[in-house]
Amino acid sequence: MKNIALLASGSGSNVENIIRYFRNDANLNFPLIISNKQDAYVHERAEKLHIPSFFYKRDSFENGEVLAFLLENKIDCIVLAGFLLKIPLNIIQAYPDKIINIHPALLPEFGGKGMYGSRVHEAVVANKKSESGITIHYVNENYDEGQIIFQARCKVLPTDTPEDVAAKVHELEYRYFPEIIKATFLPDTEPDKAPKRTRLPAQ
Repeated sequence: MKNIALLASGSGSNVENIIRYFRNDANLNFPLIISNKQDAYVHERAEKLHIPSFFYKRDSFENGEVLAFLLENKIDCIVLAGFLLKIPLNIIQAYPDKIINIHPALLPEFGGKGMYGSRVHEAVVANKKSESGITIHYVNENYDEGQIIFQARCKVLPTDTPEDVAAKVHELEYRYFPEIIKATFLPDTEPDKAPKRTRLPAQ
């Protein structure tokens, strides 16, 4: 069994979706949640899901405290689910190709520092894009520049608001993120059922 830490900065809707998806999975375990926000709603979700959650300040990520905590808890992989801090080099080096992130747009567009949440969807609408989607990628030392694992697309209509785009993107997140986590960290498990790591046609 692989132990996976979930990192989130906000509501934690993806965290809850992932935990529920893998609730009865014997191969992947999600023993803890870490947030850099003490008042993030993800802590309330964690309590309801009976998963321990922990708050660490930015300095604790950079000075090795969080890394020591991950190693102490025998964490094998890390999933960023709405986590806004840049992952420091000490954690990246300790978990090579074992940290993945989901971004609410089709990278390399609308990525980088400061591009998260509603800001991304507002930019998509402002630039009159005809599609958006999700990108799941490995994490490296630069924001949103790690190797892309998987992308899924959705149409953006001329009448869509940023909120409309957000709703479409959330549907893709909930549908595909758990599947890609499994395909990435358990590539030999049920290969016939694992989603292909390619761009999907527009939904």
